[in-house]
Amino acid sequence: MLIAAGLKRIAEPSPPVCRGFVKSVFGKDGMTSVRFAMVGGGGGAFIGPIHRMAAALSGNCELVAGAFSRDAHNSQATGVQLGLDPHRCHAGWETLLSDEAARPEGQRAQFVAIVAPNAVHAPAAIAAMEAGFDVLLEKPLADGLSAARAIAQAAQRTGRLVGVTHPYIAYPMALQARAMVAKGELGAVRRVAVSYIQGWLGASEDEGGKQAAWRLDPAQAGPAGAFGDIGSHAFNLVETLTGETIVRLSADLRATLEGRRLDDDGAALFALSGGGKGTLIASQVCAGEANGLSIAIWGEKASLHWAQQEPNALRLLSRGKPEQVWRAGSDQAWLEEAVRTGCRTPGGHPEGFIEAFANIYRDFSDTVAGRTVAMPAFAPIEAGLRCMAFVDAAIASSSADGRWHWVAVHNG
Repeated sequence: MLIAAGLKRIAEPSPPVCRGFVKSVFGKDGMTSVRFAMVGGGGGAFIGPIHRMAAALSGNCELVAGAFSRDAHNSQATGVQLGLDPHRCHAGWETLLSDEAARPEGQRAQFVAIVAPNAVHAPAAIAAMEAGFDVLLEKPLADGLSAARAIAQAAQRTGRLVGVTHPYIAYPMALQARAMVAKGELGAVRRVAVSYIQGWLGASEDEGGKQAAWRLDPAQAGPAGAFGDIGSHAFNLVETLTGETIVRLSADLRATLEGRRLDDDGAALFALSGGGKGTLIASQVCAGEANGLSIAIWGEKASLHWAQQEPNALRLLSRGKPEQVWRAGSDQAWLEEAVRTGCRTPGGHPEGFIEAFANIYRDFSDTVAGRTVAMPAFAPIEAGLRCMAFVDAAIASSSADGRWHWVAVHNG
């Protein structure tokens, strides 16, 4: 908590102090910062400040403009708190994009980070790409599969880069698990169990806050609740770490509290492209749970276990050998080089959620700048499309009493 509070003081106050401190502590010598603008994340938001802390920590990008809220006062107040030029803080993304596009090339934003509710993603992202900006999107990619396809088509048409922020694949030990599976250290994947359990929407009185209000509203969140919000993370973790695709699934989604229009609890059986099987649980109504994301991958030779609430440890269980616990750290020579690059401190110094987001901003900014990234921490647009296809298939399966459905990005 003290680290997070300190980082917030770095990322959120007036920039003359903030930016100099960030560059001197976290900056990369000789590297030009990549400029970006933000859509969403104004006063009262949760994820916007996380993105800004992470960007400051990354050391290679700088927030220069924003449309933080449709409310002009909120957007201006947020910009003032961040020390931005008031003329570059707008009440709508339309004005932001036109203003930034009109600025000289050496001054305008180079990419736009969109951290607004899901329904904003497609129109803002498509307009940003058509105005000449790369785009980094908060997950899920959009509020539905058709909107996600429209984003992908715009990316292909404009040639712009699109990344999606799935921070759990950006943790160093998740990257290590991905590398170990890819090298065949587990052998063929036989079974996967992924579970993302929260309790913050477990009672009707939890519905009043800003974060709950839009997530429970189909007009803002799209057709899925928990399965779109956190189930998409679980799905992406499975496909990224195993290197395989979930080809079909049987799902059971429900709204446990009366009057809710979107699911707040659900589970699915799934089949992997390599022949393995798995289970996925996503729920936001489990009393007392905080942010319980965990995954187990069982192979023919060995198994891996990782949990987001203990992110710096990766358990390896092998046939006929003692259990091993691999730990994160920039000085842990046995870790993959790309994994060590994702660690900011030596072993024994815990890193977590904000550092994972910082890995995303570092890698996305480097890619925007044309620098080579060995194992990008951000999810590519193809992965974002896959997540939306998963949500679409889960809804269809649940509506058909659990009938198995294919997870397909395109119809047919």
